[in-house]
Amino acid sequence: MTAVVEGPEMKKKELIEAVCARTDVKRKFAKPVIEAMMEVLGEAIAEGRVLNLQPMGKMVSKRSKETANARVSVLRVRQSKSAGITQSPETVKEAIADEAE
Repeated sequence: MTAVVEGPEMKKKELIEAVCARTDVKRKFAKPVIEAMMEVLGEAIAEGRVLNLQPMGKMVSKRSKETANARVSVLRVRQSKSAGITQSPETVKEAIADEAE
């Protein structure tokens, strides 16, 4: 089995910018939340926990290996076919506004 790369790599900076653009949340507020979320997800993967985070999908750790500088984990991701359909930025903003009320 070989890894297939279907597009350019997304870095943290690009993720933060995309979230800010989609939600109209300022970077100074979004960045610490996104970084904390990535830490929590990384810890859960390291613990071998199953992550069921829709619409991103269900992730199951298949195996992991410790190297000198890192832990390498192989995950299986099951994503529904409708997961590729994203909400419009207006829908996301309305949902955030509703939750804030």
